[in-house]
Amino acid sequence: MQWLIDAFIAVRDFMELGGPVLTLIGWTIFAMWIMIVERLVFFQTGLKALGQSVRESWEARAERKSWHAHRIREAMISEFSMSANVGVPIVQTLVALCPLLGLMGTVTGMIEVFDVMAATGSSNARSMASGVSRATIPTMAGMVGALSGVFLVTVLTRRVEKEVESLEDDLTMDH
Repeated sequence: MQWLIDAFIAVRDFMELGGPVLTLIGWTIFAMWIMIVERLVFFQTGLKALGQSVRESWEARAERKSWHAHRIREAMISEFSMSANVGVPIVQTLVALCPLLGLMGTVTGMIEVFDVMAATGSSNARSMASGVSRATIPTMAGMVGALSGVFLVTVLTRRVEKEVESLEDDLTMDH
């Protein structure tokens, strides 16, 4: 139990070092990861069931060669693709937002450094170091969040493309 308390204290101290922008970055990364995990779980459960349902529905059709059947096939593939892509653009947006929030943290931290310099002169290194810390920690956190998200957004996007292509191949036009 003590390790949990120590971890909480370490996270709290880190968040205080980075200032209020770091809290915003933390919530952004948390939301991004919640959505990534949701998509990964959906791909393992709901997407497979949906794909099987679409395949069975297509195979149950007696006629598959007419213009009307082609449009139904396209609609089925489109609905499947839309279901698979739910939330992926939002995750992409959150990934892009992380470095921008880090930049905002840099700017606010540097403003603090300049305020200290204006009030006390440039000789107070301890006060300036606090501002520099508030400038660099959010930048680092935003970049780490974006890098972790970029990898998984690529994984999610490729998985969606692979599943949609597989469905297109399985929905044959014979009969």
